[in-house]
Amino acid sequence: MKHSNLIACHECDLLQREVALPPGGKAICPRCQTTLYTHSIDSIDRALALMLGAALLFVIGNVFPVVSMEIQGQRTEALVWQGAWRLHQEGETLVGVTVFLTAFLFPLLQIAGLLAILLPLRLGLTPRYLVPAFRLVEQSKPWSMVEVFMLGVLVSLVKLAHMATVVPGVGMWAFFGLIVLLAWASSTLNPHEVWARLEVSAPEPAA
Repeated sequence: MKHSNLIACHECDLLQREVALPPGGKAICPRCQTTLYTHSIDSIDRALALMLGAALLFVIGNVFPVVSMEIQGQRTEALVWQGAWRLHQEGETLVGVTVFLTAFLFPLLQIAGLLAILLPLRLGLTPRYLVPAFRLVEQSKPWSMVEVFMLGVLVSLVKLAHMATVVPGVGMWAFFGLIVLLAWASSTLNPHEVWARLEVSAPEPAA
């Protein structure tokens, strides 16, 4: 909970006044000693670099096949969206939609959204869309489940190994790298710092 420059501890609900921190500093609740927020050094710069790398890997992962299978001399390759569409064609529409949303649409929304937010902040710009865009990215983050999709792919590969020659494609390695970069960016980016910049740059309400 937060109102103006007041902030409530998420552990004990103690309401206290928010103060500016030096780079690398952190605010601690005087009652329960929980860390309230921090001022990370170059949080936005590092997160932006990681998200640029994630965007590149996302493109590679969706352009190159995730896996190739060879059965009786016939070779089949599959992209993520093709796999989702094939599930739909085989009557597994709900599974296909779930794969499309969690492995393609929501990761795309997270990557594109964060780039659209972090790049203007890095350049000192504050377009009006930043506040609703950051809210949308934060709300959609739990639905981006590339790691769950890749776990399902690995399980399927193990089951198919005795029936066909299975070869991991470039897309699979790109998705593994994407998982690492997204997790790294999430731990690097300090949402409190982003909100602080947005609030400082917000126009004052008219009298």
